[in-house]
Amino acid sequence: MKKLVYAFLLLFTMSTVFTGCRETNEDKVEDAVEDVADDVEDAID
Repeated sequence: MKKLVYAFLLLFTMSTVFTGCRETNEDKVEDAVEDVADDVEDAID
């Protein structure tokens, strides 16, 4: 029974870590894309 609980805790922890990292990277990418789009608009003007 302990092994089953430990396995679930491990899976929950790993999924939380990977989900948290993924969101952070997506936010950084979105910010970078917006910055590039703003720079392109400024260059056109």
